[in-house]
Amino acid sequence: MLEIRNLVCRYGKVTAIKGISLKVPEKQLVVLVGANGAGKSTTLRAVSGLVPAASGQIIFDGTDITGLSPSRILALGIAHCPEGRRVFPYMTVIENLEMGCYLRSDTKEIAADMDRIFGLFPRLAERRRQVAGTLSGGEQQMLAIGRSLMSRPKLVMFDEPSLGLAPNIVEQTFDIIRGIRASGTTVLMVEQNAYAALDMCDYAYLLEAGTMPLEGTGEKLINDPHVREAYLGAGMAHA
Repeated sequence: MLEIRNLVCRYGKVTAIKGISLKVPEKQLVVLVGANGAGKSTTLRAVSGLVPAASGQIIFDGTDITGLSPSRILALGIAHCPEGRRVFPYMTVIENLEMGCYLRSDTKEIAADMDRIFGLFPRLAERRRQVAGTLSGGEQQMLAIGRSLMSRPKLVMFDEPSLGLAPNIVEQTFDIIRGIRASGTTVLMVEQNAYAALDMCDYAYLLEAGTMPLEGTGEKLINDPHVREAYLGAGMAHA
């Protein structure tokens, strides 16, 4: 469904992505793991059109989307749930969800999707008239996920979905993402909790300093000595 070919991205004179290639097959959950600053978020931002590609190609559903505007990429079926949730703090829960489907005009289907989101997140249903900035971190993450689903994406990208959340909310968030994948939506995820990400994925890529030195199943990366030492903690070396 998504293929990145020899992607290079730069911020000024700094090359953040150095010719990476990856594939995200339809209806699979693929994760990117690596240290802060490795280029994981830049990769997602390049796919969604927020960071220009210096060279390389991004192919989605057979279409070259390299250089397209973010709104055009969204219309083609890619939703981006950004790091830090980025809800609109002075808008209500309902208004935030409506922002997720601003390109759509199918009113009845939008209403049905809104009901589906409230069924998935009962807490949001209770707070539908509440201003988003007053929600807890976990509730804001639910809202960010719900907003991304309102566009009916073929592919949804999650950038650090567990960041800053309490442990019980983290597990709930991962369960929701598993459910999204199980429903047939393709998922590409960047996640700081490497072990959890590798444990739940279909395939994984390791990013280091803008390069991809390793890829494979989650099990392969979990059992790789370098990954265990660098990203899974010293305790994993004896697990």
